[in-house]
Amino acid sequence: MTALEQQQCEACRADAPTVNADEQKALLKEVPDWELVDVEGVPQLRREFRFKNFVQAQAFTNKVADLAEEEGHHPALLLEFGKVTVRWWTHKIGGLHRNDFIMAARTDRLFEG
Repeated sequence: MTALEQQQCEACRADAPTVNADEQKALLKEVPDWELVDVEGVPQLRREFRFKNFVQAQAFTNKVADLAEEEGHHPALLLEFGKVTVRWWTHKIGGLHRNDFIMAARTDRLFEG
């Protein structure tokens, strides 16, 4: 278990600060399989997870959805045959918050565990 996934998500307000470039760089080291992407001007974390079939991909999607609901922090999930793409960002601030990196680390744990 990484130190990042053990951290608690904090309630996020619309005026919460986004993580700056230096913080992003440091946090990405803890979730190295994730990439920074820009979707319509909004920075996000994205990772594709591969599976042998649709049933395994669907089960993983459900685990991520359950995790998201527990935290009240919801990603974009794309379920395809043998693949799930997950994108984390904080809707309220239109960018990345530390919570997104925490949730990425927790998502990794679901895949590996």
